[in-house]
Amino acid sequence: MKIVAIGGTGLIGRGIVSRLQEAGHDVVAASPSTGVDTVTGEGLAAVLEGADVVVDTPNAPSFEDGPVHEFFERSATNLVAAEKAAGVRHHVVLSIVGADRMPDIGYMRAKVMQERIVRESGVPFTIVRATQFFEFIGALADGATKDGTAVLSDVLMQPIAAADVSAALAEVAVAAPLNGIVELAGPEPLRLDELARRLFSATGDPRTVSTDPDAGYYGGRVDDRSLTPGNDPAITDHRFGGTTFSRWLEDRH
Repeated sequence: MKIVAIGGTGLIGRGIVSRLQEAGHDVVAASPSTGVDTVTGEGLAAVLEGADVVVDTPNAPSFEDGPVHEFFERSATNLVAAEKAAGVRHHVVLSIVGADRMPDIGYMRAKVMQERIVRESGVPFTIVRATQFFEFIGALADGATKDGTAVLSDVLMQPIAAADVSAALAEVAVAAPLNGIVELAGPEPLRLDELARRLFSATGDPRTVSTDPDAGYYGGRVDDRSLTPGNDPAITDHRFGGTTFSRWLEDRH
């Protein structure tokens, strides 16, 4: 089976490529650094020639509303058009748990739009909505830090290790298209402020964490249902990674 991993040189893509290659598949890591740009369309026709499956994991270079919308709109539109021309039989796209519950966050609106383009393309698909990655907790804390204190919400999350996301996407890629949504989360619900405290403690970071229930998430309003799985009765396929946050901290720090 030929599988093209769009964003295959990134955090999630590298893990997907590695797992699928180990399973004996013909896997191509596609990204601007390898001559494939989904935003401009450069290299798409050539890389998708003979492809059975596309796994779509690239991230936008900017989180600002306009650029992120343009990135996902152009990327998804160009990609599904090239897939139809090449006869691709399965489009797997990585999205975010709760994206449609946070319309005041531009990035989430862009991901919902991306999902819609894939869903309406006519190419068989599976949408995998994952929760936040453990690897991003540090960036969330950095963005909320002023004068040595990270001011963070105590919103409930169920974050997941990036390696577990890669493994799940590799599994979905070789299965039949669901033409629906899978929710993917970590094994345990945890609160954002406490995640940052544990990360700082494990890494010897001298910063402190101040809890502000109104701090929000990327500038948007959230509650304990926003970022956790199982809150959409229309989604019945729920999967969970096995790596706990404690184990992830031990392995990396």
